[in-house]
Amino acid sequence: MSGGVVDIGYLELFAASALMLVAGIVSWRLELGQTKRIVVSSVRTFVQLLAVGFVLMFLFEYQTWWLVLLLLGFMVLAATQIATSRVKSSIRGLWPAVFVSLFASSIVVAFVVVEGVIHADPWYNARQLVPIAGMIIGNAMSATAVAIDRLFADMDSRSNEVFALVALGATPKEAAFPSIKAAVGAGMTPILASMSAAGIVTIPGMMAGQLLAGADPVAAAKYQIVVMLMLSAANTVAIVLACYLTYRKRFSADGYYLDKGIRG
Repeated sequence: MSGGVVDIGYLELFAASALMLVAGIVSWRLELGQTKRIVVSSVRTFVQLLAVGFVLMFLFEYQTWWLVLLLLGFMVLAATQIATSRVKSSIRGLWPAVFVSLFASSIVVAFVVVEGVIHADPWYNARQLVPIAGMIIGNAMSATAVAIDRLFADMDSRSNEVFALVALGATPKEAAFPSIKAAVGAGMTPILASMSAAGIVTIPGMMAGQLLAGADPVAAAKYQIVVMLMLSAANTVAIVLACYLTYRKRFSADGYYLDKGIRG
């Protein structure tokens, strides 16, 4: 045991990889063509999580404000790359908008929680700031990818309507607004569904981790409430920023809608 947590041995850890055989067998039997992806994903899970464990061990022992901020910046960069790669539509120049959306929402909300709710000392306490920021960045990344995908898919489905609105004098923002609303709603849906199910259908990650570590159940529940609220706030800010920073990419500099045949 370490700090109330049962330390899993490396033998047991690698034995647990047999659980991935379930997905592998299903992929093989149904000829899904996902076997390679399952293997790669499993290996990446092992390598990335063990690597971050060793990095955090070093960071917790020798933390300085610039090291903590450097790690957070790297996490946002990685999340930006993953989020843009998940967008199905081919859209140029998404990277800066997604980075700004994730950075502004995730880092601001993380510091509000760490300073205003948890009262970390010092303010850059890696043991508190990094896990909280990581949860926010990961959730905002997924929500942003969903929202951007929905935004451009919806504008494509409304292309004739958007083109007509612009031709009749509407601004790009006015023409795109129904799609922006649909995208923001789609991006907010997963976290709102998770909030509705928390405590009834599921015991979410933060609470489950604290219970496994031996924490008081009510104290763990309070932490989880804060986590759910901060994720909702960060996701909302991220997807609103992302939608408003990217919708213009379907319009020319003069404000005309770019239909499929005239996109660069």
